[in-house]
Amino acid sequence: MPQITYRTALNQALAEEIQRDENVFLIGEEVAEYNGAYKVTEGLWERFGSKRVVDAPISEAGFVGLAVGASMLGLRPVVEMMFWSFAYVAWDQIVNNAGCVRYMSGGLINVPLVIRGPANGGTNVGATHSHTPENFLANTPGLKVVCPATAYDAKGLLKSAIRDNDPVMFMENTLLYGQTWEVPEEEYLVPIGRADLKREGADLSFIAHGRAAITCLKAAEILEEKHGIHAEVLDLRSIRPLDEDAILASVRKTHRAVVVEENKPFCGVGAQIASILGEKAFDDLDAPILRVSAMDAPAIYCPALELEQLPNAQRVVDRALQIC
Repeated sequence: MPQITYRTALNQALAEEIQRDENVFLIGEEVAEYNGAYKVTEGLWERFGSKRVVDAPISEAGFVGLAVGASMLGLRPVVEMMFWSFAYVAWDQIVNNAGCVRYMSGGLINVPLVIRGPANGGTNVGATHSHTPENFLANTPGLKVVCPATAYDAKGLLKSAIRDNDPVMFMENTLLYGQTWEVPEEEYLVPIGRADLKREGADLSFIAHGRAAITCLKAAEILEEKHGIHAEVLDLRSIRPLDEDAILASVRKTHRAVVVEENKPFCGVGAQIASILGEKAFDDLDAPILRVSAMDAPAIYCPALELEQLPNAQRVVDRALQIC
């Protein structure tokens, strides 16, 4: 099975879906002639032309609004955000319009829209370019939110998102774009709403999404090598819908849980998971539910400090040792 980068997996998914369905088109800042700010759309403009890969001006409210309208009329737009932080100027279009149209039309109008791009800190671009808004978006009924951690999941989830009839918010991580994983050459889909057990264990469960799942895999290796503790790593992949069954099954097996995310802690995804576990798996727990998140402050510009602000393997290990 060939190894490809996370970036290449996304590019392949976009190309395959544009070729498969004439209603799919890409739109965003610099996605066409410049090949995308992070080169995810490289080569697609030359291959498919200006009607399928559309450069937009610096106006997220404008081109997201255009995409919402196009999706209501039967097209399947894929919008690239140069940073998910920029989505905040299109919040009305995303939350009030894309998130509510199907409900307010009594199910008569679908919004088959994908908005994708990097949602992460750790790249030293300052607080206004480093948001991880999956918790904000997941709070909106009508929006689906996915956060793939590997190239395999990125490709399969993006293809599923483009084919979905609801708006899907697709969160990528800049720090993963150049990393490689095995990805099959044959076509496949990864279903939205299903978590993936990245590593089996018996002593505690790490529950994570996005790059935090990779951090947890590193922490699990340290725990096994240095402490003889066998940690399970459950990669959520999808935040909304959330695979509650997989979360509960893992914790009922290991009886301990550490929830890891690059969100800020207050009202984060981890808070929702901790609530679910406290309500539905309380009698299965042998220790308190612990959380590891980004430190509760705007993203720090200093590279060395920002690395400490985000979850890292040692922070995760330290929390795990508190309950083992």
